[in-house]
Amino acid sequence: MGRQRLGVNIDHVATVRNARGSSYPDPLRAALLAERAGADGITAHLREDRRHIADGDIDALMRELNLPLNLELAATAEMQAIALRHRPHAVCIVPERREEITTEAGLDVVGHKDRLAEFIKPLTDAGSRVSLFVGADLQQIRCSAEIGAAVVELHTGSYCDAHFEGRGGDRDRELERLCEAACLAASLGLEVHAGHGLTYGTVAPIAVIPEIVELNIGHFLVGEAIFLGLEQAISRMRHLMDEARSETAG
Repeated sequence: MGRQRLGVNIDHVATVRNARGSSYPDPLRAALLAERAGADGITAHLREDRRHIADGDIDALMRELNLPLNLELAATAEMQAIALRHRPHAVCIVPERREEITTEAGLDVVGHKDRLAEFIKPLTDAGSRVSLFVGADLQQIRCSAEIGAAVVELHTGSYCDAHFEGRGGDRDRELERLCEAACLAASLGLEVHAGHGLTYGTVAPIAVIPEIVELNIGHFLVGEAIFLGLEQAISRMRHLMDEARSETAG
């Protein structure tokens, strides 16, 4: 298996900044530290309510960042216009509800097939790789391929929740579903990413799925940075991913 990419989500650096309405800590500084620690890309979710990442953060990341930027956003006209103005390396479309604490589930691609197909075409034409954030649902993955997405990112939240709640049977079933979904997506020509809720304790079984070429991890790493420092927290995650892949290959 090849080296798996690590995308570091810097949203919650902005959450800490916004708690005091200050100018620090700076998400751009976090992104530059992540690069030094071994990250392969940076993810930032520009929410409609701007609860963490702000428009100015995207401006700064596009201007200063050396790594590819993966811009997460909802499928709205405002967000499409922002993405078309910046033309980041990747655009990941996610479901979004104002009242949710974090992204709770994958997109319903099947139920919004025509609208999503229309939404992603200008982004693809502008040169961004479009990713759809979906659950481990085979019908959603087939539909993602049909409407022209380049990438699917598999929602790992249910797997992580089952692990931490001690529901071993559910955890194993969710892992099996993720493996099956990744295999199907790759067979359809989609690049496969995964993320949501991953920690040091849950990353290895996801890292060894051969079809998954990138993991996007944020909240846990920002939390660990309080105790270890951001570079060390990211470096340890990088090590665990590489270790899992090498042991499987061996």
